[in-house]
Amino acid sequence: MRNEADSLEVFQETVYKAFKSISTLQDTRYFSTWLTRILINTAIAHLKKNRNVTVMSPEVLEHIGDSYQFQLEDQLDLLQALETLEEKYRTVLLLRYYKDYSVKQISEIVDCPEGTVKTNIHRGLSILRKKLKGAACDDPRNSFL
Repeated sequence: MRNEADSLEVFQETVYKAFKSISTLQDTRYFSTWLTRILINTAIAHLKKNRNVTVMSPEVLEHIGDSYQFQLEDQLDLLQALETLEEKYRTVLLLRYYKDYSVKQISEIVDCPEGTVKTNIHRGLSILRKKLKGAACDDPRNSFL
């Protein structure tokens, strides 16, 4: 969401929507997937509604990239490249590589066939490779590209 206030607003709205419609959940095994789907839809709706751009602080960028141990410069390149992707590619890539969801789980979250999820992951990675032609793709730490 690019800033804490928007993140909190989306979180609160997600909790409210989930609480309000918990009775529609048919199988409790899928609670996490169901809640994630609500969160994604709420975040997308919020972004479309506000359409404002906020600069991310270096502290936030460091927090996002800690698990991959990139240099701040590499983080900026990757995050900037991700921001330029279409929503469908960015969503599946973030769920797959930042949240470690399986293709099956992602297909349930975004409500599309597994084959489509695999295609979107492949195409998203191809676009990222083209955008990050330089050192980020040659660095073995970035093996998912």
